[in-house]
Amino acid sequence: MSIPRRFLTPRRFAAALFSIALLALAAVPLNPVLAQTQNSGQSQAGQNQAQPVPQDGGPSGDNGAIAIPKKNPDDNPPPAPPPPPSPDQNFKNPVGAPNYTLKVEVPEVTVDVGVLLQKTHQFVPGLKPGNFRIFEDGVPQKIEGFKRVDAPITALMLCEFAARGWIFRMDMLNAAWAFTQQLRPQDYVAMMTFDLNTHIVSDFTQNRSQIQEGLNELGMEAWPGMAAAFSETDVFDALSEAIDRLSRIQGQKYIILIASGVDSMSKLTLDQILKKVKNTRDITIFSIATGGMLMELTEGMGGGMRGGMYDLTYLQAENQLRTFANYTGGMYFQPVFAASLPDVIQTINQNIRSKYELVYRPTNTKQDGTWRKLRVELVDDEGHPLRMQDKKHHPLKYEIIARDGYRARQQVE
Repeated sequence: MSIPRRFLTPRRFAAALFSIALLALAAVPLNPVLAQTQNSGQSQAGQNQAQPVPQDGGPSGDNGAIAIPKKNPDDNPPPAPPPPPSPDQNFKNPVGAPNYTLKVEVPEVTVDVGVLLQKTHQFVPGLKPGNFRIFEDGVPQKIEGFKRVDAPITALMLCEFAARGWIFRMDMLNAAWAFTQQLRPQDYVAMMTFDLNTHIVSDFTQNRSQIQEGLNELGMEAWPGMAAAFSETDVFDALSEAIDRLSRIQGQKYIILIASGVDSMSKLTLDQILKKVKNTRDITIFSIATGGMLMELTEGMGGGMRGGMYDLTYLQAENQLRTFANYTGGMYFQPVFAASLPDVIQTINQNIRSKYELVYRPTNTKQDGTWRKLRVELVDDEGHPLRMQDKKHHPLKYEIIARDGYRARQQVE
């Protein structure tokens, strides 16, 4: 049986073409980008390993990993220098040794200078630092500190009270009483007496009445027949003990030594006490000799060798008192009349309370304990010796009161 052949009409031909187009669209993926993403997700790891990294660091053919450019080692900056070692790293203590500290002290010298008119013993005010020149062992020093000092005092009256003679005891009492009369309320003063031994009359006090009461009690014993027990006077030992007592007190101190200056049987020799006086750094000694009237009346009247020995003894005593004062920057007095004592004490007070304080660092920095000689001069603005004159243009003579020297510290001090 044969099937009859049908011919395609134009309508049927268009429908067939439409059907064929639908089948073609079904065979093609709807989203080419999605299909590419799915395919790349399956092979991304393999592609990353397979594709080389560009040498210049630019992008590759895909949007995968970022390439890091290679660096030249020569282009790297030099490393920063290490920090400096700490002071503790400069030296390492041995095992078991403690830490040590090295302390270096620059020596400093303070010199109190009094400038007094020779005729009136008045203090000369108004001087400037440029008016002073100070020499140590002949070498000029640079003055770094300067000021005028006018302050309360700390003083010890060291008074000879022995059975040497009635006139000596009365001179001592008059001089000590005159000194207490010019004390100020802020001053600290103590009193010791000595013959063969030392005796404390009053410890340091600001009450001058307490000192005067002690003087009144001594006055009752000063008359003939009521003298002290011993006639010996050990001035060296007494002065040494006074220095030891004052060395415990800080600041500038003064010893008012009122005595004949004769030493009978001290344990210390003259050389030993002079060495100790030299070593004092902040103690100034003012010496007032007793028996001045007796020396004037009996000079050269002893007769024979005994009279010559008598005069020599007191000349040596005078020299000792003067040396104690000069070594420490003080002054020596030998009043003849009791009426001159107020002027003597006033001079001492002016010198103690009104001074110029000079401070310098010595050019010789060795701390070897040697004795250094000091000299102070006054100069004008041009460096010439300073000349003074009164209102009538008459020249005035003056004296410079300063210690003769000092002893340098020992390295171990």
